[in-house]
Amino acid sequence: MTPRVREILSWYGADNPGVLTNLARMLNHGKLAGTGKMVILPVDQGFEHGPARSFAKNPDGYDPLYHFRLAVEAGCNAYAAPLGFIEAGAREFAGEIPLILKINNSDSLFSNKEAPISALTSSIDDALRLGCAGIGFTIYPGSGERKMMYEEIALAASEAKKAGLAVVIWSYPRGASLSKEGETAIDVVAYAAQIAAQLGAHIIKVKPPTSHIEQAEAKKVYNDQRIRVEKMADRAKHVVDSAFNGRRIVIFSGGAAKGKEDVLEEVKGLAAGGAFGSIMGRNAFQRPFDEAVTLLNDVMDVFVGNK
Repeated sequence: MTPRVREILSWYGADNPGVLTNLARMLNHGKLAGTGKMVILPVDQGFEHGPARSFAKNPDGYDPLYHFRLAVEAGCNAYAAPLGFIEAGAREFAGEIPLILKINNSDSLFSNKEAPISALTSSIDDALRLGCAGIGFTIYPGSGERKMMYEEIALAASEAKKAGLAVVIWSYPRGASLSKEGETAIDVVAYAAQIAAQLGAHIIKVKPPTSHIEQAEAKKVYNDQRIRVEKMADRAKHVVDSAFNGRRIVIFSGGAAKGKEDVLEEVKGLAAGGAFGSIMGRNAFQRPFDEAVTLLNDVMDVFVGNK
C-alpha cells in the first residue's frame, strides 16, 4: 500500500472496510498499481450502440473474452461491462483483474432526446456473485428523467456500499435544455462531476470538456472569477476541483474513435490538469490487439509522467 493510495482511501471516511478494500484492489492493480492513477477498459458499447458499430472495425471484439484478455494484457486497473459480457468471462479470468458490473444500460434502437434514461439490467447480487469490485451506473444530468435516475442510483449505491462494493458513476449531461455543444461544455461537465460526487460516487466518469460555456448564469461567474478554460489542462483541473476539491477520483472517457496521436495529446492535457486517469473503450478495442495494448500502455505512461 503506497502513501498515495492510503491518502486517496482516507477521503472515503464514511465507507466500510469492504468498500475501501475494493477501491484498493483497483488502485493497486495493473501497470499503474500504487500510483493513484487509473486506466479502465469499458466495453458497454455493444449494448449502447449495437454490435456492428462497436465491433465490426475489429471483429475480434465480438468475443467477450477478447476484452478480458485485452484488459489483463494491457495492465488496466479494472474492466467494466454489462452483465452478459462479465458473465461470459468472470470464471475463466477469476482473480486476474478487478471487475465493474455496469448495472444500467440503454440502447440506440429508441431515442428520447428530451428525457434519456437507462434501464436497470443487473443487480448488486449479480456483482457479488461474479466477484466484482464495484458497480457502474450512468446518469444523464439535464434529462427529463433525471429524478428517476438519481433515485435509482441513490438506492443502488446504498446497497452496493453495504455489500462492500465501490460505486462508479458515468455522468453524461444531455436533455432538452442542453445543446449538443453544451453536453461537453466546461460548466456542464464540471456540474455533472459535482452531481455524481453528491450522489455518493467513489469514481466519477465524465467526458473531456470543451471551452464552451453553456449556461448564461454560469458564464457570468466564469468571467467574473476569471476561471481559466482555454487549455485542456485548465478545464481538467476545474472539473477535478468540482469533485470535492479533488477528493473524489475523476476519470475521463476516451470519446469517439480517433488517431493515436490525437488520443495521446488529449490525455496529456488531462494529465497536466490533475485527472486521475482515463476510461477508454472504442479507442482501444477497435484497434488490433497489439496496437490496443500499446496505446493503453502509452496512456498509462502519460499519467505517470513517463511520456
